Amino acid sequence: MISFPKSKINLGLRILDQRPDGYHNIESVLYPVSWSDALEILPANKLSFLINGLQVPGSQEDNLCMKAYRLLMEFFNLPPVQIILLKSIPPGAGLGGGSSDGVTTIKMLNKLFGLNLSADQLQHYAVSLGSDCPFFIEEKSCIVTGRGELMEPFAVDLSGLYLKIIYPKVEISTAWAFKQLSSRRQFQTIEDLNDRSEHSIKSVIRAPLTEWRDHLKNEFEDVVFMQYPQIADIKKKMYEEGAVYASLSGSGSAVYGLFEELPQINGDPRFIQFTSRL
Repeated sequence: MISFPKSKINLGLRILDQRPDGYHNIESVLYPVSWSDALEILPANKLSFLINGLQVPGSQEDNLCMKAYRLLMEFFNLPPVQIILLKSIPPGAGLGGGSSDGVTTIKMLNKLFGLNLSADQLQHYAVSLGSDCPFFIEEKSCIVTGRGELMEPFAVDLSGLYLKIIYPKVEISTAWAFKQLSSRRQFQTIEDLNDRSEHSIKSVIRAPLTEWRDHLKNEFEDVVFMQYPQIADIKKKMYEEGAVYASLSGSGSAVYGLFEELPQINGDPRFIQFTSRL
């Protein structure tokens, strides 16, 4: 069985406050993107996991595909399988590739072995894997709150636009980004906090796309761009090339732009690029 786990971009991202459990409450709109990995699961005599394509940091046991298999093994007597992942979505890019791989593993095992898991059960297992994992059960635009696991359908019409994503081959740890942002906020003034709360993501996205540039913000940009000015330069270049809107995705490091005309593609070896019609 072969599937193609998709990626996502964040349309705006607000970090609201830190929770007693150590996570942060957030608000963001997630939008599915066709940049995909390829995942194959085959019956086997023993459990094995193979990654091809882009390198993935960490041990195989820490990969969300393996965690997904072992999670279901706690509740079902699954036979051994061979999992083969062809990695195309860059890790540490804020595109949700690892989460998508893990959730797709759950969905494939459910189908392959006839586990008959309901949508609610799939969501439950997805939450156990990671905060943004539930999005990849249905892969439809939605607004997420809580630590990212609370989802509400939220229609966004980007049809007819072109999407360009640039990954600068820099992996950014989400934990690092949250820590940096929390430290920075210790020195913010009341005026800073009032400015952050002025425009809700829902209200901005319902406004014309031309207004997004000034009001729809990913708050991780404040710390990521300071540490990695080359990523800030990518966003600036997107606008110079004619993007109607450009932003960091998630905690980075990928930057995307929305264009009305087919954007320019260059062969700069410093970057991995993806372009599609939405």
